[in-house]
Amino acid sequence: MATVNNDITQHIFKVQAEGFEQKALDTFRYQHEHNAIYRRYCDALKINAEEIMGLRQIPFLPISFFKTKEVITTTFIPQAIFESSGTTGSINSRHFVKDVSIYKESFTKTFSRFYGNINECCIIGLLPSYLERKNSSLVFMVNELVKKSANCNSGFYLYDFEKLHHTLLANEKIKQRTLLIGVTYALLDFAEQYKMNLKYTTVMETGGMKGRRVEITREEVHQQLQQQLGIAAVHSEYGMTELLSQAYSSANGIFTCPPWMKILIRAEDDPFEITVAQNITKAYASGVINIIDLANIYSCAFIATDDMGKLYANENFEIIGRLDNSDMRGCGLMIL
Repeated sequence: MATVNNDITQHIFKVQAEGFEQKALDTFRYQHEHNAIYRRYCDALKINAEEIMGLRQIPFLPISFFKTKEVITTTFIPQAIFESSGTTGSINSRHFVKDVSIYKESFTKTFSRFYGNINECCIIGLLPSYLERKNSSLVFMVNELVKKSANCNSGFYLYDFEKLHHTLLANEKIKQRTLLIGVTYALLDFAEQYKMNLKYTTVMETGGMKGRRVEITREEVHQQLQQQLGIAAVHSEYGMTELLSQAYSSANGIFTCPPWMKILIRAEDDPFEITVAQNITKAYASGVINIIDLANIYSCAFIATDDMGKLYANENFEIIGRLDNSDMRGCGLMIL
């Protein structure tokens, strides 16, 4: 019988590449036993859990299940329920989180891997539309990073562009390392009104046009922000309500995962066919993105998304669009 033990719950964030497959298989067997929705899905596919011996054999739960089902492993009263944004009339996903400390550890360790000591950074959130609704996992994450930052100017700036402008100028003057993380349309609005030359500020967009502006490509968004804000590159965050981990891009929309998160590519015409980039000269495999997030121990760690992407041989990946007829959600309402 698969049981929760220290190896599964306490060592998620210590996993290394060579141990990832075994950790994922242990998680699969545990969730197959203790997640009723996932087990029923596997049963419908006639999956024998004992015959699953590799990552490419693990069944991935369609992300749409989070819209209509309580996708939970074990029975618990959630400490938080994260809910996705969406358009009027859409059905939003909900992620029932048993232990928010797992989410906190996931994003804190990931942020530190990519951006160093949080205490040395001024964290600024420009996420007005997310702050206007409850239960955003993105707002939760940025709020925790703000609290961990030792800088008095860290915080959310809503629509106060003038205050944001003054804060960035002041930080630049003293060479204060700053992270400005914002929803795409708000960053574009700010950049149009306040042209700057930022040397010590990292600008990170989280996606999301949400019908606020004429939709443009990610490349056009980055080009506009680079020109208006005087930055060499725009960083990006890839995350979603259904995950407790995030990937980051430092340029060109090429994302890197933390060690406990892995991307696989499935064929668009066959959801059970996993393709791979054979070697570095092959460049990439393209198709629809599947995600393994070991931090999702109490929901489902194996998610079949609606995002189209490219997976490179070094395991970095790129988002290139969405499946036809898939819902357009808050972090994906931009034409990629």
